[in-house]
Amino acid sequence: MTPRLRKLALTAHVTVSVGWAGAVAVFLALAITGLASHDALLVRSVYAAMGPTGWFVIVPLCFASLATGVVSSLGTAWGLFRYYWVVVKLVITVLSTLVLLIHMGPIARISRMAAATTWSGGELEGLRVQLVVQSSAALAALVVATALSVYKPPGRTRYGLHKQRATAEAIDAAASSEPLGSDSQRLRTSTTAIH
Repeated sequence: MTPRLRKLALTAHVTVSVGWAGAVAVFLALAITGLASHDALLVRSVYAAMGPTGWFVIVPLCFASLATGVVSSLGTAWGLFRYYWVVVKLVITVLSTLVLLIHMGPIARISRMAAATTWSGGELEGLRVQLVVQSSAALAALVVATALSVYKPPGRTRYGLHKQRATAEAIDAAASSEPLGSDSQRLRTSTTAIH
């Protein structure tokens, strides 16, 4: 990618990832309110809002974060499988996406029940607790993924080490065919100093 395109991809990824985390935080607040409140109308309103919030905000942001993260990593030197922190972040995002899709069924169910006129506040107590626990875990996973992006812990995967060696060997091979003092020779020397 060109530098401008990399910045655009990174901006898109950061924007949708922050949006995803913010939407999950709001969902957690709704889940806590629905569980703790004794106001029947408020509880019904909270749970009725969860279905549309999940399907039209959280799920699209989740997929957008996954897609923009893959594009960003493939377009930079970090790569998708070269560094452990990128792989762990990818696993967190994929697992979070799968878990979200699995739990959208129960979320849609409680949302439909809350919108019905027969809803009573004591229904589905276990599911209501489950929503708080799961949205807390989802928010924690997103915070870990964000921390990995910020701190970028060192450590290359086996694939990353192989690619690093292959790149160094290609540079050495190209530089050895150039006369001493050429740009390739200086590049090889500077690359060797970096590694």
